[in-house]
Amino acid sequence: MVSRVGIVSEDFRKQVLGYGLTTAQILYRMPDHPSLLQTYVWQNYDLFPKFPALTDFLHFWQQKLDGPLYSVTVAHSKLIKPADGNLVWMVDQAAAQNLSPPRS
Repeated sequence: MVSRVGIVSEDFRKQVLGYGLTTAQILYRMPDHPSLLQTYVWQNYDLFPKFPALTDFLHFWQQKLDGPLYSVTVAHSKLIKPADGNLVWMVDQAAAQNLSPPRS
């Protein structure tokens, strides 16, 4: 069995650095039928309040795609909150010392 202690996913790193899960509902006009709206859902880890990843995606959309944007609705949530950080640290310390967490 291979030990994976110390390997952390990129998504987890972003969460620790303050990124939160951002979901955008993008309504855009169909290029061939401008009276019809289509929905696209975009989801990624991004930084509140400037949303650089979403902003980059929307710039890409406007430059490279044919469907003009109608509206963008954004929801954002930090998945790791201060109380959770202590638990992660305690579990990581237990794993580093090859101890199992206490049972309740």
